Amino acid sequence: MKMLTVAAIPLSLTAGALAAGAARAEVTDKSSAGFEVTEKASIAATPAKVWDGLMHPARWWSPKHTWSGDAKNLSFDPSGCFCERLKKGAVRHMTIAYADGATQLRLFGALGPLQFTGASGHMGFTLKPTAGGTDIVMTYDVGGYAKGGLAETLAAPVDMVLHEQLARLKKAVETGKPD
Repeated sequence: MKMLTVAAIPLSLTAGALAAGAARAEVTDKSSAGFEVTEKASIAATPAKVWDGLMHPARWWSPKHTWSGDAKNLSFDPSGCFCERLKKGAVRHMTIAYADGATQLRLFGALGPLQFTGASGHMGFTLKPTAGGTDIVMTYDVGGYAKGGLAETLAAPVDMVLHEQLARLKKAVETGKPD
């Protein structure tokens, strides 16, 4: 299995992206019941262009954080599944709970190592038009059980991974390339 190793994200990459103003990331709440991370970015593109990018994760999601090792296997299918094709199977990462086609996307499920725990989460994306393009806020509220404590063991790594994903979305929408 080639799935993510959240510790493999270099701290220098995360710190560099924060310093460059590419995106802002934060664990905004932690408790014994779970945690919330919030990621924010300003993207120099219309909300429609950002929405189109968001709905095509194969264009921007890091291949390091897939089960198959190839982001081209990621998609939203007609049933609302944020799924990944595998050579001999598939992964349901999350399911669309609400999408208005322009400003709000809400997903439910467990990403990456959370699939090995008794935890699940709600991820929300909010797009807001600005004079310079679009502000996007991504939140991921995770609750449930994980050995060693959910917030204690997974909040910071999940925050780093989602920060990377939002920075890649921003770059892909603005330049056509996520790297």
